[in-house]
Amino acid sequence: MNLSKIVSTLLVLTSSLPLSVKAEETPVAVSSPLSLSGYLETYYVRDFNDPPNHKRPDFIYSHNRANDLSINLAMVKASLNTQRVRGNLALASGSYMRANYAAEPKDLQHIFEANAGVKLSDKHDLWLDAGVMPSHLGFESAIGTENWTLTRSLMAESSPYFETGAKLSYTSADGKWMASGLVLSGWQRIRAPQGNTTPSIGHQLTYKPNDRVTLNSSSFIGNDKSDRARQMRYFHDFYGIFKLDEQWSLITAFDIGAEEKPPGEGDGYNVWLAPAVLAKYQYSSQFSVTGRVEYYQDKQGVIINTGTPNGFKTMGYSVNADYKVCPRVTVRAELRQLQSRDDIFNESGRRQTDQSLIAATAIAIQF
Repeated sequence: MNLSKIVSTLLVLTSSLPLSVKAEETPVAVSSPLSLSGYLETYYVRDFNDPPNHKRPDFIYSHNRANDLSINLAMVKASLNTQRVRGNLALASGSYMRANYAAEPKDLQHIFEANAGVKLSDKHDLWLDAGVMPSHLGFESAIGTENWTLTRSLMAESSPYFETGAKLSYTSADGKWMASGLVLSGWQRIRAPQGNTTPSIGHQLTYKPNDRVTLNSSSFIGNDKSDRARQMRYFHDFYGIFKLDEQWSLITAFDIGAEEKPPGEGDGYNVWLAPAVLAKYQYSSQFSVTGRVEYYQDKQGVIINTGTPNGFKTMGYSVNADYKVCPRVTVRAELRQLQSRDDIFNESGRRQTDQSLIAATAIAIQF
């Protein structure tokens, strides 16, 4: 069809339209299936131990710079959402990315998300997603404003923030139940460990009986080493989120893991565990305060290896305040104390101590 025929056809079609539109007949805006978003979080952590090289302990992966103004996460994201297809591509930088993606090839170290999904049923909310995705373990994420506290809990720092693989998920028609099964490349990995040919598996089961209660059970089972150095790891995460009234909310969480002992150390498993309790007071729509008590025990050093007689046995206490300057900007402040059984914290590069006290502040911008 040439240009003149196209123009004449359009004229015929538009001639049948009404010459005027009533004020109340406002055209309906059609939302695009594509969306762009971003997140930027800058922070400053005053570590009173004054660790050398501005580096916080090795088991801290988020907000891990000390006495140095830094960017924790700068991320841009493109999302596609239709009735049958969805996908996300997010690229990021910052100290969080450098710490958590250090084991990945250089060309993969800025991939925050890269996944696609397809709906498998017309009648049911059944999806198959694959790619690099946020972890199905834990109640905290890399996006600071999605969490009640400025810094992440010890249990979040010691379990995956992201994962790579395939996920089959189902959500009930009433939205109360969500169940998923996963096949993964490993424990927080994009590329599988060298020499590893056995995928890991996991599950997630979430129950929301009403808008005040969320209960979640998640697991990971797999070998995160080569086939030759095989050590099966079993991990379970459980948490509950409770809205007690219009102002008070509570999170209770418990992680437990077990990994086969290395060859030559006999039969059995090395076990680690971590409980945590968070209480949040929402003073207004703009201002909230959160307190946190936590404990992490990993005597054999499966996740956190200290090389000390008692291993990693650490209590944590923190208080956090958030103020929303506007819907897209949040200012945060936190005071946090960690108390360990052994001297595992470096003080001024001169000696080790059993305590760590920090004061942190952050500004988070969403767009």
